[in-house]
Amino acid sequence: MRFSVPLSAAKNYFLGFAVACIFLGSGLYFFNTDKTDEKAPLTFLESLETENLTTKKVSLTKFNPNDLDEQQWINLGFSERQVATILKYKSVVGGNFSSKEQFRKCYAISEEKYMELEPYLLLPDHAKKSNSYQNYVRSYSSGRTYYSAATSPKKGLSIPEKFDPDAYSINDFINLGFTEKQAISILKYKNYLGGSFISKEKFKECYIISEENYRKLAPYLLLPETASGNSFEKKTFTSQTSSHEKPAVTYSQFDPNTTNLEGWKNLGFSEKQAQVIINYRDKNLKGSFKSLEDIARCFVISAEKFEQLKPYIILNSQNLNNRNLPNPPVTINSPPPYQNAKTPGSEETKTDFTKTDLNKITFKQLIEFGFDEKSAASYIGFRNKLGGFVSAKQIVDTYNIDRDLAEKLIATAPLSTDNIPKYALMDAPESWLKSHPYFKYYADKIIYYRISYSDEKKFFRTMNIKPEAEQNMRLYLK
Repeated sequence: MRFSVPLSAAKNYFLGFAVACIFLGSGLYFFNTDKTDEKAPLTFLESLETENLTTKKVSLTKFNPNDLDEQQWINLGFSERQVATILKYKSVVGGNFSSKEQFRKCYAISEEKYMELEPYLLLPDHAKKSNSYQNYVRSYSSGRTYYSAATSPKKGLSIPEKFDPDAYSINDFINLGFTEKQAISILKYKNYLGGSFISKEKFKECYIISEENYRKLAPYLLLPETASGNSFEKKTFTSQTSSHEKPAVTYSQFDPNTTNLEGWKNLGFSEKQAQVIINYRDKNLKGSFKSLEDIARCFVISAEKFEQLKPYIILNSQNLNNRNLPNPPVTINSPPPYQNAKTPGSEETKTDFTKTDLNKITFKQLIEFGFDEKSAASYIGFRNKLGGFVSAKQIVDTYNIDRDLAEKLIATAPLSTDNIPKYALMDAPESWLKSHPYFKYYADKIIYYRISYSDEKKFFRTMNIKPEAEQNMRLYLK
């Protein structure tokens, strides 16, 4: 069967279909056009980078980014959102950019933009390191306070004239340019030395005073250059030189607990040294020397001087309250107590030095070997302060010793180091640190730094100890 479609119906159907296709095609065209123009949303960092890359070139002159306001940042080619980020970053780093390096780290500034601005930035390349950030640290574990101060005052030193630092108070040091806490630490160091800086050399060793500041102060210090033996009286800084020579010192028996200023001067000490000894006795030892070791530890009494005084020292506790009278020296010709003449019939036994330990050899045996009293006294005094010799070199380097005889003795006698006390820096007793010749000048530093550090290597790096001093210290460290 054949079907026929009227022409008018076919025409209408075709026209309708054509119109529908036109509308559909137009819709698809406009829909695809909108999607093509619309980009995927960018992340925050991508948008910042895009904004940086698309900013217009601006005319640049040298500028300090810390001085710019929001509009000036926009004038440099940044968007408002980038400017907000930069200003927020600036506040986070303390309110100012300290260097180009820090400015570069702001993530709102692309690498390309930074390279464009870098030649015009009025900032240093890197931030300067500051030495003034150290805080004063207190340790209450032992009931004492230790300070870690910056090694140089915030202000420059102002030194009007020559001065005696022993006579300076806290306010005097503050007026020089030190902080109050630094001034307190300097006076604590002076008290540790017995009440006097003694010499420029000892003044320099105060760890609060930097090398730079010491160089400025040194020409104005009314102190001798070094503390050598017991002859380091302060120089008189006048145009005239003294023509008086020191009288010869003679000794008599004396009680160091009843001897006053004149008495110590009569024993050969200067007035300043005598005052240091009295301060050491009355303040540090709470009124009296309890033993010969207490006297030997006094800073101004050298090993040699102590051995000269030792035979005449009488510690009499009954006389502790009788300190009004000086002990004038009396010239005596009799030998000291340990040099009593031999009793009739006694025979001197010779020492076998090949079996005599260098750490146990006595004063009398050293005399027998050939040393004079001065050398023997120095040997015994230095050995006692060290707690024993660890190396033969220490014996040869002992002050006032006969080096040739010392080398001969070392070649003959053995050296045993088994019973010498040694400690780790972390647990060394304070009394040992402050009395040992190799540690006492660094004792306060060590006590402070071991609060902060547990690594021995950091100790020596941080304290800037001279290599020779460090080498000596390690002889007595575990």
